[in-house]
Order: sequence, then C-alpha cells, then structure tokens
Amino acid sequence: MSSRKILFLIEVAIFTALALLLDIIPFLSFKIWAMGGSISFAMIPIFIIAFRWGIKGGLLSGFLWGVLQVAVGNAYILHPIQGLIEYGLAFTVLGFAGVFAKQIQKGVKEGTIKTYLSYIALGVLLGTSLRFIAHYFAGIVFFESAIEGQPVWIYSLVYNSSYMVPSFIICSLIVFFLFHKQPKTLLNSA
Repeated sequence: MSSRKILFLIEVAIFTALALLLDIIPFLSFKIWAMGGSISFAMIPIFIIAFRWGIKGGLLSGFLWGVLQVAVGNAYILHPIQGLIEYGLAFTVLGFAGVFAKQIQKGVKEGTIKTYLSYIALGVLLGTSLRFIAHYFAGIVFFESAIEGQPVWIYSLVYNSSYMVPSFIICSLIVFFLFHKQPKTLLNSA
C-alpha cells in the first residue's frame, strides 16, 4: 500500500473521530430537539476531508461518522429504513462537498480569496443541503407532526431547518477561516 493511501486512511479515521467528538461533547454541540437535531461544529472535519481528498474522502468520512453515531448510541432510530436514510445516507452525502475540492485547492494556492471562499461556501451548501434533504424526507415518511393540524411536510421543514441552517452558517465561516489562516497545512496532502 502506498504512503499516500495510508495517509488518506489515517486522515479519514482521525477526522471522522473528530467529527464524532465534536458531536458528543456537550458544550460543543447544542441539542435543540429531543429526537435529534443539533447545532454543532461536527460537520467541519467532514468538509475538511472532502476539500483535501475530494468526493471519495468526504463520502467515506461522512459514512463512517453516521455509522459511529449508531455504534455509540447517539442515533434516534424508529425503523431500519429511517436509520439508513438518516445515519447512512444523510451523513454520507456531506462528502459531495468534495466536488469543489480542486477549485478550492487551486484558489488557495493562487491566493484568490474570493474564489476559494465561494467554492467553500458552495461545497458546504451542497453537503448541508443534501443532508437536509435526507433528513427532511425521512421526517415526512417516518415522523408525525408534533403540532396538531399542521401538515407533516411543514413540520419536517421547520424542524430540520432549525438546526441545519445555523450549522451551515457556522461550518461555512469556520471552514473558510481555517483554510484562510492555514492553507498549506490544510492542503498539504492533496
């Protein structure tokens, strides 16, 4: 096995573990709903892997993070298919942020701040939106509206937006700050 592949696997493992830690440490994750949904920094390591290694690294790291949530008991699963959607699929699709990895790396190397800021925002938006869509549809199919008379699609929209929108904003700002302040460190392997 090449040293590049070994580095890839080590980084995926470390950043996935970091995502889990950021998600379970109480003062770093603000749980706002009893059945899941929190505003946290936990997606940041997944986005960093996606921007360093591309889609492959992002998808693998996101998938492993979802599996680890189930393994440590953080998952709220009512039905096996709901569990697959919300922990298998929803966290895996964060890795699609890696679609913009080459543009971000090029922008950082060239020092074009607006370019890499734009692509970081697009990548985080893409990954967060895909995760939101998975949670949204799982909410419609497997959960009821907690408010009598309210359509379940509105409830799922409000419920999932309430934590995904702030998480998107926080993650975008922090990932941009990290790439802006430490570009060579964050892009060294890629």
